[in-house]
Amino acid sequence: MTEQSGGRVIRSTGSWYTVVTEQGQQVQCKLKGRFRTKGIKSTNPVAVGDIVDIEIEPGGDTGVIRHIHPRHNHIIRKATKLYRSTHIIAANIDQAVLVVSLVSPRTSSGFIDRFLATAEAYHIPSVIIFNKNDLYEGKVRHQLNDYKKVYEQIGYRCLLTSVPENYNLEELKKVLKDKLSLLAGHSGVGKSALINAIDNKLNLKIGRISDYHKKGKHTTTFAEMFPLSFGGYIVDTPGIKEFGLVEFEKTELGQRFPEFRERMHNCRFNDCLHMDEPGCAVVDAVEKGEIAGFRYTNYVNMLFGLIEG
Repeated sequence: MTEQSGGRVIRSTGSWYTVVTEQGQQVQCKLKGRFRTKGIKSTNPVAVGDIVDIEIEPGGDTGVIRHIHPRHNHIIRKATKLYRSTHIIAANIDQAVLVVSLVSPRTSSGFIDRFLATAEAYHIPSVIIFNKNDLYEGKVRHQLNDYKKVYEQIGYRCLLTSVPENYNLEELKKVLKDKLSLLAGHSGVGKSALINAIDNKLNLKIGRISDYHKKGKHTTTFAEMFPLSFGGYIVDTPGIKEFGLVEFEKTELGQRFPEFRERMHNCRFNDCLHMDEPGCAVVDAVEKGEIAGFRYTNYVNMLFGLIEG
């Protein structure tokens, strides 16, 4: 006779899901039949962070997921190979922690802004970790300072870190403590190295940088949740090469930029796209230097992508 239990998905490999039950037991589970999450056309109907009900098979080693509880949030991106399909990165998280580096490999501001806009759309607070502080000199250091100033002014928490220098690692622990955090970023930006440095009970696999492409090599191949010894959980994700927007309406994109959102009620038209419309408060702020030019450029590129897509 099967045993009924509830739990949280902590690992997903595509066909099998590791569920931690309310009693602390880890059970390898498969899906019962075909699940369709309401309103989401996703390649993965079950995501790390989902709360589920399972039936444990006799013997207790494997089980079947019978029910997925409603999510209080989730964050998704375009599936890498399937047109118009999406991939749920994680569900039921407290915050999204985006790890970026300006060299080896370089994270573009466009990638940062697409990620932040997506988190805004799902009402998930974001933190930006500028890692590899020990490598920044000259123009790159000035760029870092500019980015940090802009993002902090519009309300994002920013933190500079370095594993070799042991720089701000205690502050990073405070950011993560007692929260369920999604950890995201390009391959090679140092996500796993950071986590290993702040929690010696974890031993996440660390990749090396490709000398030819100057980009990180994938070391994490599926999302997985890990408990932190000082309290909280992280969801470690595969390195994300691109972050395509999904489920966005072009008239709503501006609302996902906090500095646009606080000004757009002053635009002459309610459906203003903040391009060439007369009386646009956002464009006026850009021209006055009150909104960073690179943020506006990224917005325009994202808007064109939605219009053409």
